Amino acid sequence: MIKVAVAGAAGRMGQTVCRAVETAPDMELTGRADPALGTAVRDVLDGADVMVDFTQPGSAAGNAREAVGGGVHVVIGTTGFDPDELSDLRGGPANVFIAPNFAIGAVLMMQFAV
Repeated sequence: MIKVAVAGAAGRMGQTVCRAVETAPDMELTGRADPALGTAVRDVLDGADVMVDFTQPGSAAGNAREAVGGGVHVVIGTTGFDPDELSDLRGGPANVFIAPNFAIGAVLMMQFAV
């Protein structure tokens, strides 16, 4: 069972991710972080294996640092920030995957681009 926390859970994409995780037989939604819900990222990381981030460019990198510092892997769907901001996380205790377009074809093209 993959335990998933979602940052930006009150937004359109965050809500979609939460619903998808809740209906997946091999996943468990362990937390929803969003200012509109009164929950911070640090409040939902305990027990999570991975955090999916659909927040704002100004907070995605900080959220990733907080999650990786706690050994939680990160998938970032937030667009508009510089991935170089995360270069200090390479070789850390958890992985960070940036997928600004969640369409499977787009993710595969990004993964295999030369």
